[in-house]
Amino acid sequence: MEQALTIVVFSHLRWTWVWQRPQHLLSRLAKRHRILFIEEPVLIEDGRAAHWQLDEPEPNLRVFTPFTRIPEGGFHDHQLPVLKTLLDDLAHRERLHHPVVWLYTPLALPLARRLDPKATIYDAMDELAAFKGAPPELLEREAEAYRFVDLVFTGGPSLYRAKCHRHPNVHCFPSSVDLVHYATARDARLDHPEQAEKPRPRLGFFGVIDERLDLPLLDTLARERPNWHLMMVGPVTKIDPAHLPGQPNIHYFGQRSYQELPVFLSGWDVCLLPFARNEATRFISPTKTLEYMAAEKPIVSTPITDVAEPYGHIVYLGDTAADIIAACDRALGELDSERERRVAGMRQVLLQTSWDATALAMENEIAKVLDGSGFSAGPAATQSPRRKTERRETVIVGAGPTGLSAAYHAPDALLIEANDTIGGWCRSIEDHGFTFDLAGHIMFSNDPYVHTLYRMLLGDNVHWQERDHA
Repeated sequence: MEQALTIVVFSHLRWTWVWQRPQHLLSRLAKRHRILFIEEPVLIEDGRAAHWQLDEPEPNLRVFTPFTRIPEGGFHDHQLPVLKTLLDDLAHRERLHHPVVWLYTPLALPLARRLDPKATIYDAMDELAAFKGAPPELLEREAEAYRFVDLVFTGGPSLYRAKCHRHPNVHCFPSSVDLVHYATARDARLDHPEQAEKPRPRLGFFGVIDERLDLPLLDTLARERPNWHLMMVGPVTKIDPAHLPGQPNIHYFGQRSYQELPVFLSGWDVCLLPFARNEATRFISPTKTLEYMAAEKPIVSTPITDVAEPYGHIVYLGDTAADIIAACDRALGELDSERERRVAGMRQVLLQTSWDATALAMENEIAKVLDGSGFSAGPAATQSPRRKTERRETVIVGAGPTGLSAAYHAPDALLIEANDTIGGWCRSIEDHGFTFDLAGHIMFSNDPYVHTLYRMLLGDNVHWQERDHA
């Protein structure tokens, strides 16, 4: 992409929070494009009127934080009238004429529309509707976003499988790694001074500490192995800190800078991915998996899909607390030959990815939409005379169980569905605590492949029962 763009980003994550996917991607794109990063509002606590606070953490990247008097947080509907007024002023001052808009949250869609973008991107890094405290309007706004945006990115393969049928231009871009940054953790001489006096073995985790972590698992690990010391680095959010496991061999260090993370990591014997198995973790693709690999540390994880499927051959997995303890024992007692095989596998994985390459590939997809060579379903498609018609040899009408299965086995086919949710009419509706089957389907099979396939395609709307059919 030769011409520099103005990219306006609406994010539910703050720039100064945990350094992750948005920061990695946008700091790289800022080397070639003008980035305006708009955060969620902050409540005004003095007598001032609504206003913007500006920060410029990197050249060509400006962070705008709106301050309002509206108590509801996030891009809440009650915030929108004030935010639209602030946005109009910002658009005038910054000369925003049909920018590219990048959404990290569909709740900001009304603000994106107001900028009359020439292209709109939805980077679905998580299944936000499954997170604790997600507003009820999020699902409706997301369905609207899929009808409006031109391009969808997903943060991992499991999320891609869940989203790929909802828009004609979806691309999977899993999180990558800053290899140079985290490879410094291979230096055994490094150790963060705040953990240097902690006994070994040390088992560590860095990241957000919230409802996605299996806190009972951590508590069991600490109780069953009192000689193990668990290093927990990261901010605590959406859960009461008083409810965290309080065993004397669990150490909480709070949020730390991006620069400190390899220094903590270098002093760990095992890296942990102790995620719970719940709706909030169903589609997560943890960035820290590759960051741990860059340090060449043994990794022990619960069987999260985007860890177990691609990396099960080089990551120790355990489902129950007993399994995790046994996996940690194996990791701590790793033979030289086993370590050599694991490290070789990790290096092979890391050779195939980088944040630089990911940002460039995303940039190329944006360029295709802008020049009309990529399929576009949003407003840019209907307004641009350069749009090209997409031709497919196979078109499947209806994303019910049969249509989904056919499309899964014919990946070049175009799947068309009138509803906003996959599964056609084969889905359930939750209302006032009751579950209503919109249209029930019965299929008999004892084939494990069929069970796995339909669980993947239809998610929680699949209910297998033991039944004999004579």
